[in-house]
This record gives sequence, C-alpha cells and structure tokens, in this order.
Amino acid sequence: MNTSSTLILTTGLALLTFASTSCKKCKDENPRVRIANNGSQRASVQVQTSGGNTVNLNNVDPGVTSDYASYAPGNATFTLKVSGVDYAKTLDVRTCHEYTIAIDRANVITVSDTDRND
Repeated sequence: MNTSSTLILTTGLALLTFASTSCKKCKDENPRVRIANNGSQRASVQVQTSGGNTVNLNNVDPGVTSDYASYAPGNATFTLKVSGVDYAKTLDVRTCHEYTIAIDRANVITVSDTDRND
C-alpha cells in the first residue's frame, strides 16, 4: 500500500470515527422541565430533586408554554398547583431528557418524557 492510499484510508477512518461519536445532540446534560399550560388557570410547578434542590416555574398563564428549567438527575417530585389544588408526581429523571408537564382545557395533567438524543 503506498503512502497516499494509507493517508486516504487513515483520513477516512478518522472522519468515520468522528462522525459516529459526535452525532449526539446531548452529552450528559441535566434534565429539564417546562409547563405547557392549555388549561383555564395560571399554573406553577416546583421540582424537588433527590439532592434537596428546588426549581420553580411560577405563574404560567393559560395558553403559554414556559421556558425550560434544568435540575439534577435522579428522583424528582413535580408538585403542580392549578386553581389552588396541588398535584404531585415523582419520576426518576435522567440526563439528556426533557419533560413537558401539559395541562389540558379540563386541567388534566400529563407528563411526557423526550430523550434529546432521539
């Protein structure tokens, strides 16, 4: 094998290796949450992490989706307040995942999980 063939082969392998390892959109980033409030009242959520930290998304008006807020991975309890009523859900949250807490017109609450590398 001559020098130029070796160089081309080596460059090709290096590019292939780089392409296969750099395609991930997210690399060990903290999970994040937002509220999609399609309900009839303002909504707030408090995220209590297993490490004891708290993240708040407060007073999200009807028809508004909040910005994302990041927090530590592990067990997290989402406590949501709508029309003065508290709702709580505990999840095992992972790095590179984002969670959307959706409130529908009847104030029914769902939590969806999206892997940011999909």
